[in-house]
Amino acid sequence: MSGSEKKHKLSYLIAALILIIVWNAVSCLINSPAIPNPYVVFLSFTQQLKQDLPQHFLISAYRVIYSILLALSLAIPIGLSAHEKRIDSFVAPFIYLLYPIPHIVFLPLIILFFGIGDLSKIILIALIVFFQILVTTRDAARSVNEYYIYSLLSLGATKKDIYKHVVFPFVLPKILTALRIGVGTAIAVLFFAESFATNEGLGHLIVDSWDRADYPSLYAGIVSMALLGFILYSILEFVEKRVCRWM
Repeated sequence: MSGSEKKHKLSYLIAALILIIVWNAVSCLINSPAIPNPYVVFLSFTQQLKQDLPQHFLISAYRVIYSILLALSLAIPIGLSAHEKRIDSFVAPFIYLLYPIPHIVFLPLIILFFGIGDLSKIILIALIVFFQILVTTRDAARSVNEYYIYSLLSLGATKKDIYKHVVFPFVLPKILTALRIGVGTAIAVLFFAESFATNEGLGHLIVDSWDRADYPSLYAGIVSMALLGFILYSILEFVEKRVCRWM
């Protein structure tokens, strides 16, 4: 392990320690059951690990990952194709009309067509993340310097070569940035989607604990959701270091 990696991990540990200290201080100052101290939450977390917390965690992880992959599979091809002005002139009006709409308002329609099961939750999350990735990918693809393309064309490159060796490598860092932002959005929408009409997932666990005024369990659910976001974010950071070595 290099020195920079050790410092990187140490900074995470220091940040976590500071958060725990601040949390404990606030808990002692307010002295309310609604803000239990970290030790009580830790005991609740370890207790729930022996019960149904892992199942809720895996279900939420499945919904988020499936949604992000679905959004990626649609947003990247459309966004990359915007490099060609003819295609972009067709795609742009739809983006300008649909992107400003708060996509959460489509939830009743999504439930109407796809029911209240996993599929409707996945589609809702994917829809919101899709536009975040699409807008970023499109803007990056449109900003590719044409001189790079002319250089390849002078060497006899095909359109496939241009996308493979110029457009996609140029856009890839922006896609990963959009994904990191999308992870936070996906987790937030996940909580909303799991807070009703379901008995599985971290969102359900949090809302159920809230209804029962079981605050240690509520915070354990919040910590679990934060942990899910941290794991996904760390995976994206790892992928970025491997596929964007030039950065």
